[in-house]
Amino acid sequence: MKAKCIMIQGTASSVGKSLVTAGLCRILKQDGLSVAPFKSQNMALNSFITKEGKEMGRAQVVQAEAAGIEPSVFMNPVLLKPTTDKKAQVIIKGEVYGNMSAVEYHEFKPKLSSMVKEVYEELAGSYDVIVLEGAGSPAEINLREKDIVNMGMAELADAPVVLVGDIDKGGVFASLAGTMLLLTEEEKRRVKGVIINKFRGDIDILKPGIKMLEDIIRVPVLGVIPYTRLNIEDEDSLTERFNQRTHEGDMDIAVIKLPHISNFTDFNVLENLEGVSVRYEDRVSRLGNPDLVILPGTKNTLEDLLFLRKSGMEAEIIRRNREGTVVFGICGGYQMLGVQLEDPLHTESGLEKMAGMGLLNVKTVFQNKKTTTQVRAGVIDGEGILDGLNHTEISGYEIHMGSTEILDGCVPYLEIHELLGKNIKKLDGVRNETGTVFGTYIHGVFDNLDFTAGLINNIRKRKGLDKMVDLTLDFKEFKESQYEKLAEIVRGSLDMKLVYEIIGGSR
Repeated sequence: MKAKCIMIQGTASSVGKSLVTAGLCRILKQDGLSVAPFKSQNMALNSFITKEGKEMGRAQVVQAEAAGIEPSVFMNPVLLKPTTDKKAQVIIKGEVYGNMSAVEYHEFKPKLSSMVKEVYEELAGSYDVIVLEGAGSPAEINLREKDIVNMGMAELADAPVVLVGDIDKGGVFASLAGTMLLLTEEEKRRVKGVIINKFRGDIDILKPGIKMLEDIIRVPVLGVIPYTRLNIEDEDSLTERFNQRTHEGDMDIAVIKLPHISNFTDFNVLENLEGVSVRYEDRVSRLGNPDLVILPGTKNTLEDLLFLRKSGMEAEIIRRNREGTVVFGICGGYQMLGVQLEDPLHTESGLEKMAGMGLLNVKTVFQNKKTTTQVRAGVIDGEGILDGLNHTEISGYEIHMGSTEILDGCVPYLEIHELLGKNIKKLDGVRNETGTVFGTYIHGVFDNLDFTAGLINNIRKRKGLDKMVDLTLDFKEFKESQYEKLAEIVRGSLDMKLVYEIIGGSR
């Protein structure tokens, strides 16, 4: 039997579609239904590698976790990863198809329609309910003809639509009414309700506006969700986390905010450790004197290295490292730390060759083939700030186009012993001889709390500080608690009886 469904669309990007979708997935799971998320096309630099080695959008991974199921590329068959302002890498069913400009992709979309429908129907055959998510706004009338992610997807799935508006930015009534105005009559009939999201204040003041809005758009307001801060992974670089500093702690970590930063979910654990302050910086004047500088992943290593060089951030990081600050690079950040980067096939940019920061004696050559894999590794070094960490287990995933050669003068500290479930033996993590610069391709390395706590405690020891008090964080349990809180808020804010009627009315 085919699943029933509901589709969450929004008046714009970042109105809260992803979290509302995740909240509904958890509520339906709590109520005993098997449920899965689905987003036909996602554009994001935060991605994830499934156990099969396929790449998908991180938002659908979060939603799958909320639903209590294993993430699958069938939940996100098309992923777009911007490489420049005009081009993006197109990933279809978890594998790289190629790079396209916006115009090229727009012309290509009709060829994807049948694939998207086929994938959706296969997913729908395995669950009671599918909660679909749109992208951006369905009112982009210039894109309507070839749409496969908003009303075009709603038509393919024959899905009822709920429209979400963000009141925190202001103009929520105009955005909801304006979106409805620009829909076709057939599209308007699909919209069964709207949600006002991120509300702060007294809801009684809002009620007259809600009544007037319902009179104008002729569909009910299903509820008003309050503005809430939850530690649930964000989808893209529009996230508020870049503008805030987590905790005021005596351990200062500066993550470099690269123009094409990707997979910044690598730092969620750090942001939730007691006594640790995490901030995102892209200006030399604000870098200060952190205890740890992290160079994160990026979708365009060469262009972002050029940004660091032109802005003076590269020179400042090198200077800070010479004065004792520990530098840690992940994926693209690891590549930048090397002595040479080469892109002979123009895989990432128009640049063919560039000197690296020279903090690690490694050389990277970019290739057309993309590495996407889950891994398990172990620490094979116990010196300096790795003191006591020898044999510590690490699990994570890799997403990269480059191949890195380890040259003389580097000390291996991580060795992969399992790749996609198969036993291997491969180095993937080196440091400099003084133990102040580290690099690895493994995303999620800090999710391994034994490793992270040991690393931070050893840095604290160098500063003359005591060990962290709270080492009891179980990140999986913590995420589960956040999904439960999200579900409680969404359930308490929406007319769930009406939501179930909308789902029940779907095919």
